[in-house]
Amino acid sequence: MSVKYSNEHEWIRVEGDVGTVGISPYAQEQLGDVVFVDVPQAGRKVTKGESVAVVESVKAASDIYSPAAGEVIEANAALAETPGDVNADPMGKGWFFKLRLGNPADLDGLMDQAAYDAFVKSLS
Repeated sequence: MSVKYSNEHEWIRVEGDVGTVGISPYAQEQLGDVVFVDVPQAGRKVTKGESVAVVESVKAASDIYSPAAGEVIEANAALAETPGDVNADPMGKGWFFKLRLGNPADLDGLMDQAAYDAFVKSLS
């Protein structure tokens, strides 16, 4: 099970043809306390780089972009009640949506953990 990262700080964990998408620990730290999350509806077709969700914190609102094209098969509805899961467990309970991948080659341009860590380090 591999995790890949985008330049916009989304992560995607791929199992078979399904990717689970969320934001990185770095992104949630930059946002501060998350107070609201709007996730996409199941059945929605998305393109790579398309804004598909919104996260709001005490500091700002940010779009969440899909790191790959496909169809949303599940949204994390629990975030409506507990948006703080994004802060507490961004790589676990704080996931945003699951996507049936339309084109696995979309993952080729994403970063692995080491490349993402170097990218984040270059931002400071």
